[in-house]
This record gives sequence, C-alpha cells and structure tokens, in this order.
Amino acid sequence: MLARRIIPCLDVDRGRVVKGTRFVDLVDAGDPVAVAARYEAEGADELVFLDITASHEGRAIMLDVVRRVAETVFMPFTVGGGIRTLDDACRLVQAGAEKVSINSAAVRTPELITAVADRLGSCATVVNIDPKRVRAADGSELWEVFVSGGRVPTGLEAVDWARRVEALGAGEIVLTCMDRDGTRDGYDLEITAAVSRAVRIPVVASGGAGRPEHLADAVLQGGADAALAAGIFHFGQCTIREVKELFLARGIPVRPPPA
Repeated sequence: MLARRIIPCLDVDRGRVVKGTRFVDLVDAGDPVAVAARYEAEGADELVFLDITASHEGRAIMLDVVRRVAETVFMPFTVGGGIRTLDDACRLVQAGAEKVSINSAAVRTPELITAVADRLGSCATVVNIDPKRVRAADGSELWEVFVSGGRVPTGLEAVDWARRVEALGAGEIVLTCMDRDGTRDGYDLEITAAVSRAVRIPVVASGGAGRPEHLADAVLQGGADAALAAGIFHFGQCTIREVKELFLARGIPVRPPPA
C-alpha cells in the first residue's frame, strides 16, 4: 500500500477560510496564509483550497491568495473554485498551485478536463465531485452530482461521472459527500468505496470527518488514497499528528509527523 495522505481543506469565501455544514451556515476560520503555514508546520501532506462561492457568484479565481500562500509554504496544494477556462487553470499553476480542481466547469464543459490534462498533465488535473443522495422517479436512491457550491443538481450519477472524468484525463478525484459535509458523523463510506472501485486514479475522501478514526476508515473501508478534512483541524478537535499516529497504529503507511 502506498503512503496515504492527510489533507486539510481550506474553504475560502472572499479571502477568508470558512467552514459550514452541508455547504451552508459558514463560520470564519481565519486567514488562508496563516492557516496554511500552521498546517505545514503540523506535518500535513498537502492542502486543498476551494473558493466555494466563486462559481455561484461568477467571481474570478483567487490568484492573490494563491500567490501569498505559495510565498509562505513549500508543501503542494490544490486550488479549485471559479475555474472556467484553460487560461484560468494555467494562471493558478503559474501563481504557485501544484494542481487545479475543476467542478462546475467540468460538468458544463467536460472537454475542459482534457484540455487542462493535455496542457498541465493529468497529475495536475483534479475533478471535485459533490454528490448527494436523492430519490429517483422510480423510488430508487442514487448519488446525484451537484455543482455551483452544491446548489445546482446536474442529473449525473456520481459513479458514472467519476468513470467519465477519468477517461477525459483527470488524474485525481476529490469526492465531497454533501450529506455528510460538516456533520462530523464520518465519511459516506458506501459511495467512497463505490467510486474508489470504479476508477484507477486516486480518490480523496471528503465530507464528514469528526475524529481521527473516520479518516482511517476512509482508507481501510472506503478504499480512499487520501483523507481530507476541515472543521476538526480548523477548530482544534484533533491534530494532524493524532491522525497520523492512528494511521501508523492501524498499519496504514503515512509520512511520519514532524518530531
């Protein structure tokens, strides 16, 4: 088993880190540069920055935040939110991001995934998938993909969409289960496992972490290659070190925390 990654997620709204529940009721969690520096010192493997209102509000990508973070930390980080064109993606990488994450634009213009992968490489091309359990017309339950910060249903089924984005050139999927986001009840292991089995590219579990055991479960039961969390780290419920120590105790390979 390859080393698994622990990834704090910094949801950004108008230049500030925020955290909500099921994508609403946002609470301020600090300055993104200061928060990023703290997580680097604590031994996080990567960071993900998501501008959670850029697509919905039609705002530009957050180049200034990316530049300031890149000047402060040396760890790799992914940036998403408001990416509409190949030029947007290229400018983020030029500003210091290692990867770009596409969500709403990937659904509306799937060829953008291929364009970004061709220009920047699949390893730098991430697709964020935000599924929610819904009831179909025939009464069955399915995982429907939502966009625009979880506001707009797409009619796409999450596992099928995951297979498609892999075929289009994505090198990683961040799977944020809307029903669990911010609840701290644990990840939706059923959909995490379903997507992990369906694709060969890395899957990052997101949405619902409440304690270190949840992150370990995402790997051991959900098959995820990495576990992403926000509120439990931002507000001090647990530390990166505690999660990594639990991983090592459970036999999950991980980069050791700093001494």
